Amino acid sequence: MAPRDSDTPSLIVLANFASALAVDLWEQGAVGQWARQAPREVWLTRPGDVLLTPVPVSEPFARYACGLTGVPRETVRIVTFRDRPGLAAADTVRTTPGLTDDLRAHAAARPGTRLLPLALDAPTLALAADLGIPVSPCGRSGPPVGAEALAVAALCNTKAGFRSAARETGIRVPYGHDCRGDELADTVRAVLRRSAAGRAVVKPDRSAGGHGLRFVARGDALPEAADADSRWTVEEYVPHTASVSAQFLALPTGPRPLFDGVMRTEDGAFTGYRAPLDGRVPAAVRAELGRWGAALGRRLIRHGYRGPYDIDAVVGDDGTLYATESNVRRTATTTPYDLVVRLTGGRPVHWSTATAEASGPLTFTDALGRLRARGLDFDSGRGTGALLYADAPGDGVRWRYAAVAASAAARDELEAAVGEAFQGPALQGPA
Repeated sequence: MAPRDSDTPSLIVLANFASALAVDLWEQGAVGQWARQAPREVWLTRPGDVLLTPVPVSEPFARYACGLTGVPRETVRIVTFRDRPGLAAADTVRTTPGLTDDLRAHAAARPGTRLLPLALDAPTLALAADLGIPVSPCGRSGPPVGAEALAVAALCNTKAGFRSAARETGIRVPYGHDCRGDELADTVRAVLRRSAAGRAVVKPDRSAGGHGLRFVARGDALPEAADADSRWTVEEYVPHTASVSAQFLALPTGPRPLFDGVMRTEDGAFTGYRAPLDGRVPAAVRAELGRWGAALGRRLIRHGYRGPYDIDAVVGDDGTLYATESNVRRTATTTPYDLVVRLTGGRPVHWSTATAEASGPLTFTDALGRLRARGLDFDSGRGTGALLYADAPGDGVRWRYAAVAASAAARDELEAAVGEAFQGPALQGPA
């Protein structure tokens, strides 16, 4: 029998997109852009939970998400704080007058409350200590983590740190070098000399989602020297047929595979996902990606980390797999996966995330109406359909959604229908 909500620990979900784990905190453009996705974390909540978010959650979206998960809206608290330049989200929460006392009282009234962050960093551990609760990156039933996990999480979220871990664990990576900002031009020149494709990929050492990534071809102007204190990774560009990833949980018993899929990218930036990898890459490639993820997980576990992580890779034109980075935190696909599992009861399905562009600005209610009028919205009875997994975009035009279907073909058909629904006229449909 599944545990009742009252039997499970309460969560304080911290949408800490502002974390030095993923990007320099002064990269306000990137931090602000990512933070706009924070409302999606409401899908993780159950009665008695709190969501701490740097951007407001619209009431129509909150009621929509709670309606599908069967959680009475009034039983979930949503607290909005405003990110501050150069400050981690957890530090912002800690220094917001009255908020820590409020959260401490909430936790005291609910023994067993845990803090679930998107990213594990030192400010998050400090916030948990202030509240007198453990940090549990695995969620309400997972093991807590402590300060010993910080170093390995921080290291493997850097490009250089991942490449070092890859060498130690037998994970294949593209040819490349790590360098300081004042060595950048010389390093790019050296990698281009070696590159069979005549291209190099320039990556800030700490970045995510393709932020700051650049492609340089032989004959292009070389990048100007950057701040000498900055760190960079320059790799040989690998012509490839697919960008793939696999996500795992690092647990005391070992790494647990969660899901894998093909990443949608545009100029190296993440734009969506299709899962699982069934039939999209050769079985041997998929198996190798799984072995690499398990090897990385064992290393993380040895150093005290418990929680989600992924490994990203490309499938070269010749079928060779090359790992490109790891993300030791919740990623853009973690919450969509969690909500798909929650809404389908864990049944095997094919799912994806994508963006549909509307023909003009829509409210959340209007956008949902486009899906419902055409019978495309997620049906709990069938366990399939389209989900608006994120709140209304600022422009009302580019809508993030998840497609859930029984087969890859049905999922692709659903995506096409969603695109047509947002481009076509509004239809009168069921309320």
